[in-house]
Amino acid sequence: MRIAIPRETDANEGRVAATPETVKRFAGLGASVVVQSGAGLASGVTDADYQAAGATIVPDARETLKDADIALKVRRPGETELSMIKPGALVIATMDPYGHESAVEAMARAGVSAFAMEFMPRITRAQSMDVLSSQANLAGYRAVIDGAAEYGRALPMMMTAAGTVPAAKIFIMGVGVAGLQAIATARRLGAVVTATDVRPATKEQVESLGAKFLAVEDEEFQQAQTAGGYAKEMSKEYQAKQAALVASHIAKQDIVITTALIPGRPAPKLVSAAMVESMRPGSVIVDLAVERGGNCELAKPGEIATTPNGVKIVGHLNVAGRLAATASALYAKNLFAFVETLIDKDAKALKPNWDDELVKATLLTRDGAIVHPNFLPKAA
Repeated sequence: MRIAIPRETDANEGRVAATPETVKRFAGLGASVVVQSGAGLASGVTDADYQAAGATIVPDARETLKDADIALKVRRPGETELSMIKPGALVIATMDPYGHESAVEAMARAGVSAFAMEFMPRITRAQSMDVLSSQANLAGYRAVIDGAAEYGRALPMMMTAAGTVPAAKIFIMGVGVAGLQAIATARRLGAVVTATDVRPATKEQVESLGAKFLAVEDEEFQQAQTAGGYAKEMSKEYQAKQAALVASHIAKQDIVITTALIPGRPAPKLVSAAMVESMRPGSVIVDLAVERGGNCELAKPGEIATTPNGVKIVGHLNVAGRLAATASALYAKNLFAFVETLIDKDAKALKPNWDDELVKATLLTRDGAIVHPNFLPKAA
């Protein structure tokens, strides 16, 4: 049983899919681990670290992926990488398949069994495999740090002989895992924090962290959560009422952090150009949804834009990856926890249970075909 860890090809990706700790644990399950040279450097892991853990280091992706039974990646493989992976191998990564259906088709043509880790169901058994939570947690933390760095003023209230420095006001839009960590981080740094979300269950969570909750709490608001715990897309009428409430609030804020995403859809627009214009010079907006089109109308992917009225809009890509070492450590553990369920521990051999609910929820392609119901051809 051979597990391959290639170096990520995306220039903006510093994370890696295995750490020396998980390499040792894979070896304990009977696997041999092959790591491409330099795969972990951006996450602070050297080739020597991997070798000490029992991995074999090879010079290039082709040698890494050759004869691999499992390929572990952070991002889905491109067609060049797919051509190096044998048919029938398991490819496990965050696949980002929505809007990239041609990439799913390419994995089917390559004959690999492709698993999308972001589709892991949010059930108790799969908590240790939840890559969305592990990475969003870090993104929420980093968003506050990035916002504070661009703000140019202190966040906590300070009483000095020269006078009192007022606490910064930080507004978090979207209270999922990233939003909750952003609230906690901003509170620890001494800011006055408010937060909003369309899901009623988040109100108590926000208040438990010492922040104030802001939302139009009407009948639609009470029904605004799916059975899986995700936000529903709200009606145009509700969006208008919420936007009016938010508009008056944003004008008084120093830092706004937006985190709202709806699976399979473009990010909802929460901050209009008019709202940005109402903010004070020196204010900052950090848009964590910029890769999905952005929650802020003026956000630019991969840029820190400054508006004519002096508001900075931070649109960093791959925010969790800006903490590559920590993000890799958590992601690698998520992968190990899942791969462990695919291995027969007595035989020390790969033996996926194709009827397992975790497998069925995450499997995109198998035996040359697309098998995930969300991506089947419409005729089917």
